[in-house]
Amino acid sequence: MASKRDLKKDINYVLGDIIEAVYVWEYSNPEKDTKKSEAIIDEAIETFDSLMAKVSDRSVEDKKAHFKSINQELESKGKELIEKVNKLS
Repeated sequence: MASKRDLKKDINYVLGDIIEAVYVWEYSNPEKDTKKSEAIIDEAIETFDSLMAKVSDRSVEDKKAHFKSINQELESKGKELIEKVNKLS
């Protein structure tokens, strides 16, 4: 089982990299409208807050299953956000 600290680092790194990718896109495309890219950043921040709250929840019975579900949610939301970044034009 991954530790709580490692899971928090994974969440931070994955969502931080996605936000960084959006900023790189915005910097590379200064003439483009940034409404969609800002929405992606906002969604990544909301996902970060939500997942961190779930990790910090102490009222969980089966921690292993709980952390595994958080990890799966991070993976699915990460892929979804990456697809949105890739569709920016």
